[in-house]
Amino acid sequence: MRRFRLAAYVTSFLFAATAALTGAGAAHASDTAAATGYVALGDSYSSGVGSGSYDSASGDCKRSTKSYPALWAAAHAPSSFNFTACSGAKTADVLSGQLGPLSSGTGLVSISVGGNDAGFADVMTTCVLNSESTCINRINQARAYVTSTLPGDLDKVYSAISAKAPAAHVVVLGYPRFYKLGGSCIAGLSDTKRSAINSAADLLNSTIAKRVADHGFTYGDVAAKFSGHEICSGSPWLHSVNWTNIGESYHPTAAGQSGGYLPVLTSAA
Repeated sequence: MRRFRLAAYVTSFLFAATAALTGAGAAHASDTAAATGYVALGDSYSSGVGSGSYDSASGDCKRSTKSYPALWAAAHAPSSFNFTACSGAKTADVLSGQLGPLSSGTGLVSISVGGNDAGFADVMTTCVLNSESTCINRINQARAYVTSTLPGDLDKVYSAISAKAPAAHVVVLGYPRFYKLGGSCIAGLSDTKRSAINSAADLLNSTIAKRVADHGFTYGDVAAKFSGHEICSGSPWLHSVNWTNIGESYHPTAAGQSGGYLPVLTSAA
């Protein structure tokens, strides 16, 4: 009789525990399944600067219908789509002005950020207009920032995203390498400058990827997709210096958004 009662007690306990665990799992799965909205955060590489077709309502943020977030949303019809990425955005701008749409109903978040914190625009301007030594010195300043300060800046953004959208799958996209060395360009920056710029882009990407991994997010490597489509390649997906529209310089073209960034987000998402 004691043995029967003990067996019955154990069976009841295991049944209750299994039901509780299964119920919790089902509830979590239900919460995750309900979180289907998409929020696109970040800088000009996410807003689509360089690809044209800008939404006039976005003003200086220059959000494009040909950007990878807009293309992904059009193809996948999420339950909601909030596009807050903005040209020129730094990590502090994302924190102060882009996170509003995030909620428990957000299922997917994409973001590219960090290049402006590191002084990307000033680096490129310095290298275009000045000597090799001045260019390299400015790049070294940017590299120092990327290794010493940027990781903490990224941590603040990633932690804030997790806090506001706990069910979201977060995809952080990196940046392309800019130049094909020994390519078709016969004028412009020297290969020394181009190589240093590429190396700095690699450092920026590896730094971002490390912080992404530590936060449990997914890193989207676009450098591989842009291989063969850099500036000075036969089929570039990046604008070189554009003196008639300087803001589009060194940004992806529409082909770079659709052929470079979009497939990476689609695969990662």
